[in-house]
Amino acid sequence: MKETIRCAVLGLGRLGYWHAENLAHKVKGAELAAVADPMDGKAEQVARELGVEKFSQNPDEIFEDPEIDAVAIITPTNTHADMIKKAAAHKKHIFTEKPITETVQQAEEVVEAVQKNNVFCQVGFMRRFDPAYVEAKKRMDAGEIGKPLYFKGVTRDGATPPPEFIKNSGGLYLDFSIHDYDAARFLLDADVNTVTAHGSVLQHTYVKEFGDVDQALTYLTFDTGAAADIEASRNVQYGYDIRAEVVGTHGAIQVGSLKNNNVQVLTSKGSTHDIVPDFPALYSEAYLQEMVSFINCLRKGEKPLVDEMDGKAALEIAAAATKSYQENKTIRLCEESSVNA
Repeated sequence: MKETIRCAVLGLGRLGYWHAENLAHKVKGAELAAVADPMDGKAEQVARELGVEKFSQNPDEIFEDPEIDAVAIITPTNTHADMIKKAAAHKKHIFTEKPITETVQQAEEVVEAVQKNNVFCQVGFMRRFDPAYVEAKKRMDAGEIGKPLYFKGVTRDGATPPPEFIKNSGGLYLDFSIHDYDAARFLLDADVNTVTAHGSVLQHTYVKEFGDVDQALTYLTFDTGAAADIEASRNVQYGYDIRAEVVGTHGAIQVGSLKNNNVQVLTSKGSTHDIVPDFPALYSEAYLQEMVSFINCLRKGEKPLVDEMDGKAALEIAAAATKSYQENKTIRLCEESSVNA
């Protein structure tokens, strides 16, 4: 077992900073050895705050550094393919935020590069590491609800990105629903056969300009005979609402609630509770645990729990959902191996 994994974080926006802070102070066996960000002065600022020796505006300097064992790529999606391939070519292990790339063709190239260079790659589907999802999976694997039959996922948010973000994003299915696609595969332990997606623009009319929607529903069928429906919404104003349910032959299991604190206030006017305000409040522990798992796997020389193939599979579903919505038809995944998101 390798005692210490020397890491670098590439991309120091909000999420990149959290990962850097976790690696610097909270992940056993990790050393945050370098940070990089193209914004002038950003990497130096974060390096000073976190006590990191090396910083750069140029990620190539990180890839070429022989003392770096692993990189965390927390950069815009359109940079992922190039960065992952460069990291793999330089024999760096890779943590990358989702989605793994913009298109399935790029994902195929990335998978080839990762496997050709014998490096490990973990994709940032943090829900797999959230304590509630972990417990649900444990109980399902123990047979508590019997054979899984149906997955229902809800992802609702009111913090709609501005037009500049929507323009360069992959759309609601790729940037939003992809977490539920992966969660469904994870909990059902199954792969998707068909994808049928519907979408609407109900409130944020500017998303139409970019061929996107603010409300979506995806129906999936799986190779085990199971099925799923997945709702995505940018239209709620009450908080950050993430829930999942799996129905089995002997029962059901529910994951998540709206409660930020498990406190219910009862008065003559009724009953109230705090609502989860945003994704940092809900998933801070999951972000930490996914990095703990990544570093532990590298120290032991073991394949990460959610790897490049999982990233490619989720992207294939998202790409098929986008195409299904655009063309108003059901997409069979085995016929869509080269579809672009």
